[in-house]
Amino acid sequence: MEEEKTLEQRAMEAFRKRLTRQAVTSLQVCVHCGQCSEACHYYLSSHDPTMTPVYKMDRVRKVYKRTIDWLGRVAPGWVGAQDLDAELLSEWVQLAYGSCTVCRRCMINCPMGVDPAQVIGLARGVLTEIGMTPKGLAATVNVHLESGNNMGVSEEDYVETLEWMEEELQAELDDPRAKIPINKKNARLMYTFNPREVKYFPYLIQAAAKIFNAAGEDWTLSTESWDATNYALFSFDPGAAKIIAGNLERAVNHLGAETLVMAECGHGFRSQRWEGENWVGHHYPFPVLSFVEVQAQYIREGRLQLDPTVNDKRVTYHDPCNQVRSGGVIEEPRYILKHSVMDFVEMEPHGVDNFCCGGGGGMLSMTEFAKARIAAAKIKADQIAATEAAIVATSCHNCLDQLMEINKHYKLGVKVQNLSELVANAIVWE
Repeated sequence: MEEEKTLEQRAMEAFRKRLTRQAVTSLQVCVHCGQCSEACHYYLSSHDPTMTPVYKMDRVRKVYKRTIDWLGRVAPGWVGAQDLDAELLSEWVQLAYGSCTVCRRCMINCPMGVDPAQVIGLARGVLTEIGMTPKGLAATVNVHLESGNNMGVSEEDYVETLEWMEEELQAELDDPRAKIPINKKNARLMYTFNPREVKYFPYLIQAAAKIFNAAGEDWTLSTESWDATNYALFSFDPGAAKIIAGNLERAVNHLGAETLVMAECGHGFRSQRWEGENWVGHHYPFPVLSFVEVQAQYIREGRLQLDPTVNDKRVTYHDPCNQVRSGGVIEEPRYILKHSVMDFVEMEPHGVDNFCCGGGGGMLSMTEFAKARIAAAKIKADQIAATEAAIVATSCHNCLDQLMEINKHYKLGVKVQNLSELVANAIVWE
């Protein structure tokens, strides 16, 4: 009978298996210049050297040197090599999950082109494989796999909410032709939601429906698969990520829709658009768009008539990390705001240089790190306060929730809204 492997042995096997060329390159190329420090909101809010991306990478590099580097195997003390033991694994949990949102701002500020997210992802993947993922994040992924969405919303509750929102939409517009179509065959677009919209923010469903109806869109929703999120991106679990991405793909194919549109969800868009085909192992037979891109397209094509004067308060925009740095959606939200509000002002810095709000990386699901998450958000709070804006717009639910917490904790006195709310409010109905 084969002897049961220890935690350390299983961790080392996972480390060797998950050590990619990209991670090795980042581990080898880093020259410890420290430029990444000024890019990290965790370090800037605390000035704790253990919060710097280079320090976090070094805790993984020690194992790489002990395992792969010949000198680290022969004389580990000379090069700082270290075995992957239980103590170091516990430290990885704190560094890879508790003090990093994998926002990749450090990457774009690295003169050597190092991507610390590859190294942090390596550590997260090892921890996931040996069952050391923080419980909240692991539970979110498991609920999605078991129920089809990350909040366990039943199909009955989902459909009832959609029907309720359709009634509200028709009453508001005084138009029985306004629809929220479900399981419509061969529609041009299939739209998805973040489950938080169904459970807590149904008015965002109504906002999206307003936009689609005003644009005269041929669209539908699916009951087979409709959750835009994929938290396996954050736990670096490719097996679970493949299942979740594949569920959405099958739903689009079964309905015969031409295009899949992801709700205003930063990581959801990145997961399905840029990572999904790698997970499922083939190209989708349809394009994947962000709802932000679709709204901008409607405005460019004249399919939405907007009156920006109804949104007359000053608005600033927070760029979701997975949408801007890892998704390429940069100019579209600005184009939308310039046509839907009267007074738009940028945060400094903004775009790909914008600071993470602190809600990424699955951080909101890991309550044990909440205190550190809010403390690190001081950088974002200062950014918002400097704009003197009354409204902070964003296009991501994790960002939306985190910004609301920042607003409350730092007493900013702003209103936090999704882009679609501002657009729906500005629609001129014929």
